[in-house]
Amino acid sequence: MSSSSPMHVRKAMHLASLRARLAQGKGGLALRLLLAAALAGFLLVFAARSLSSPPPSPAASRREECGGDKAGKGLPLAVAEALVHYTTSNTTPQQTADEIGVSLRVLQRRAPCNFLVFGLGFDSPMWAALNHGGRTVFLEEDASWIADVRSKHPSLESYHVAYDTVLTDADALLELRQHPACVAQPDLASAAGASCRLALRGLPPVFHELEWDLIMVDAPTGWTPQSPGRMGAIYTAGMAARARRPGDGPTDVFVHDVDRPVEDAFSRAFLCEGYLAEQVGRIRHFVIPSHREKDGTPFCP
Repeated sequence: MSSSSPMHVRKAMHLASLRARLAQGKGGLALRLLLAAALAGFLLVFAARSLSSPPPSPAASRREECGGDKAGKGLPLAVAEALVHYTTSNTTPQQTADEIGVSLRVLQRRAPCNFLVFGLGFDSPMWAALNHGGRTVFLEEDASWIADVRSKHPSLESYHVAYDTVLTDADALLELRQHPACVAQPDLASAAGASCRLALRGLPPVFHELEWDLIMVDAPTGWTPQSPGRMGAIYTAGMAARARRPGDGPTDVFVHDVDRPVEDAFSRAFLCEGYLAEQVGRIRHFVIPSHREKDGTPFCP
């Protein structure tokens, strides 16, 4: 990362602060143990499936000697990259072990699935590995940061997203909870067409093409007055869940850093306290049903 980039400076400062908090007590050790246990659990399942397969023929065994026909028989790339990354670096994910555990329990139940993550960070290889076999997509505000991460983790699928809000707009944007343009629409496209300022525009085609099973809001930046803030990301996550195709079940939505005023207020207002399933530390887990299942479903229960 270029030291002249303000975005990278903010990321470095944020990381240093987070690492300092994680280093207190046994939090850092617990987080590493959780990552190791989660990846080890995946490997056990992977091994069990391999052992349960029919034994290869003698001819096949000969072909599978070192240098033979072994394409695709090793560890999945996302898992291999995550193992190497977390065992050879001192970087730790932005969330604590307990906070990661909230999403991990849902992933263990729903993966492989379609997993949308607002933010590309030090925990991205972990999320992709834990959703092996599914589609994990990252939306990131900093194009240069995407290029930097891609150089180290080429298997991660990430896209650049531009935000047109700033944190100082938060109070005015929160009032849109009462505006029909934002809460009387069936989906994000309709809300954008009705000029709801919270509806993100210019999202990559994949956002509209897939039905999202899990959505994590851990970006964009939101700790300086002129940073974009997560107002639009939280609103957009909620609208994607409400627009889910009938019959596909609810969407699990996670919002991190709810100890901050914006994440706290906007998650309660636009994801709805009636859909709140769990809060652990700084992360909230909402379970939002499709509003296409039944006409006239209110924005919040």
